[in-house]
Amino acid sequence: MKIGVLGGGQLGRMLALEGVRLGQEFVFFDPAPDACAGQLGRHICADYDDEAALTEFAEAVDLITLDFENVPTAATDFLSAFKPVRPGSQALRMAQDRLTEKTFFSDLQIPCPLFSPASDWQQLQASCREIGYPCVIKTRRMGYDGKGQAVVHNDDELAKAWETLKDNDLIVEAFVEFKRELSIIGVRSVSGSTAFYPLTENRHKNGILITSFAPAVADDVRDEAQRYAGKILDSLEYCGVLALELFDMGGRLMANEMAPRVHNSGHWTLDGAVTSQFENHLRAVMDWPLGSTNAIGATAMMNWIGAMPDPANALSYPNARWHDYGKKPRAGRKVGHVNICADNILALQAELGKFAMALGEQLKSSGADAFLR
Repeated sequence: MKIGVLGGGQLGRMLALEGVRLGQEFVFFDPAPDACAGQLGRHICADYDDEAALTEFAEAVDLITLDFENVPTAATDFLSAFKPVRPGSQALRMAQDRLTEKTFFSDLQIPCPLFSPASDWQQLQASCREIGYPCVIKTRRMGYDGKGQAVVHNDDELAKAWETLKDNDLIVEAFVEFKRELSIIGVRSVSGSTAFYPLTENRHKNGILITSFAPAVADDVRDEAQRYAGKILDSLEYCGVLALELFDMGGRLMANEMAPRVHNSGHWTLDGAVTSQFENHLRAVMDWPLGSTNAIGATAMMNWIGAMPDPANALSYPNARWHDYGKKPRAGRKVGHVNICADNILALQAELGKFAMALGEQLKSSGADAFLR
């Protein structure tokens, strides 16, 4: 089968790495000439509004999926007239607009922070008075890795945030004091079969995911997380992998956002689960039987941000699994990750300490040492 992927970043690359092993071929559609997934299949380089290129893409594949959620829905609507697009435009519309997304959560009775829209300065002030300080100002569309948002504590900070964000439709959310950040990754096939991976605990730095730890040390809220993610999957009649990011409020959960795609917090599954999220996404969109989502021991995933360290030290460490995305170094860019695996949580903590000693300053310069603190 030939699978088309809208987007040619590292997520598309890892889909292809798993899919080639399953006998699949890949065609990527991405406007970036240097899209790193293009090293693993045909790359159609064109803008998402180029209908001739989209037609060429659709005619070259059997079905279409995506590796990021900000593909214009006009493109997915156009393509769905030719081939199945999984997940489809409905899920993208829910995830692309934070106001639509939060309203969707509320309609499904999934707890989330208080929120209010703001399209101009007067409405922003009114929304902040309604929500109260501190609060978080976010662009409704296109924000990721901490971009397009600001935490404000008073009127002066609000005015500064407005100057930065005023060219966008905004949403004001209550600032949440959480115990930890979690994610639940679910997968649903064309025929409706559903499975969930163990809860993952995540840590961020400057809005960018630095480390994930799975299974989460305490999973007392696992059933609640699966229930919320299951509501989303079923309501959308979803197909593929979906991640739901959550705040743990000390025994109860609050939804932050969802991602209708394979997710950075699921990269640990490449080496720490029976079936990776990437393989299960492909199984789901092809309507193959889903693979086991059980963890194999415990795994810590560390992102490399900006540039890859020299792999020599890490590769001399037997429990490190190295993943280089083949991307050019750039500040703030995710260029690779490493998975550290062990038999259980206690063993993993010991392994992380050894790994930190082996990698030394390279670990600190990456920012991934935050997980060890």
